Amino acid sequence: MALINGKVLTREEILRRVGDISQLGGVRSFEYNDGPEKGVRAVEVNSGGGLSYTVLVDRGMDLASTFYKGVSLSWRSATGNLAPSFFEPAKLGWLRGFHGGLMNTCGLSYAGAPGIDKSTLLFLDEEEFGLHGRASYIPASNVYADGLWQGDDYLITVSGKVKEAVVFGDKLVLFRKIFTRLGEKSILIEDEVINEGWQDTPCMLLYHINVGYPILDEGSEYLVPVEKTVARDAQAADGEAEWNRFHAPQKEYFEKVYLHTPRTLADGNGAALLLNQTMELGFYAKFNTDALPYLTQWKMLGEGEYVLGIEPGNCFPLGRKAERGAGRLVVLKPGQSWKVRLELGVVDGTAEIAQFRKYMGLA
Repeated sequence: MALINGKVLTREEILRRVGDISQLGGVRSFEYNDGPEKGVRAVEVNSGGGLSYTVLVDRGMDLASTFYKGVSLSWRSATGNLAPSFFEPAKLGWLRGFHGGLMNTCGLSYAGAPGIDKSTLLFLDEEEFGLHGRASYIPASNVYADGLWQGDDYLITVSGKVKEAVVFGDKLVLFRKIFTRLGEKSILIEDEVINEGWQDTPCMLLYHINVGYPILDEGSEYLVPVEKTVARDAQAADGEAEWNRFHAPQKEYFEKVYLHTPRTLADGNGAALLLNQTMELGFYAKFNTDALPYLTQWKMLGEGEYVLGIEPGNCFPLGRKAERGAGRLVVLKPGQSWKVRLELGVVDGTAEIAQFRKYMGLA
């Protein structure tokens, strides 16, 4: 059933009240037509429960602008939703099209800092890799966007596949399904990466979830049940005692990155919550820790770049060579797959905040 305007309604009760379901929520496909965004296909989703978000079909099926009751959840960068033809894969070129948005996919065969590692290309010993890989710049194919009744639930779905392939090398395919139920305020993501090639291939997945103002603000708090936290470098170590606290934007702020090992909760998930107590509003991420056992925190409190990165992954973003050396690198054999579940959503009001804190064991 769907919660519409404070009432729980059946399918029949809803359809008796509307001429078309789009009156309450659904999907709309469109294409950007101006500037460096021109030609980028996208899908806009309205949950009918106050949540709206944009799926960038031509940018790895990632999530761009996201709002809840008119309040922005995601940080947006100055680059806009750059068309994939502008991608600069070398070194830090990824940043020239890093639109922020609610989620960027880092992978599929590489994620993390630029570096040199063993090549999977035949006849090549080593290869240079740029920041965070190619997935976020690859247009999806076989895209489906629509809503469908399942009993009394109306399920809004966007799905498609993103293929990272090269002759003489890796052939990884990401099958992504994004769900939202009518009347709700959460996004469910189910991903499966399959090695469709004929050789063992590294699979690195990191979900770069970017939360910004106004939920992120002076006095906001980041709540994460963790087993262990490690500062990435000396700059992060300097502020480690306050890794979960935030201040106003600061001039020439240098990013602080923390590597968390999240605690697995009773339902098999890890969880993180950015809470703005003044607004009585929070944004959360839940993720299955069997597939995503690591959680990176990007604390960036600069002017304009004012953002919290909540980044569950099957690796830390230290580069493939470092992950291989630490024993964390996932390698898929031909035909093998890696399945991931994510839930992104909102807690609204003191009761929901208290309930989520209890779920995390932080009540």
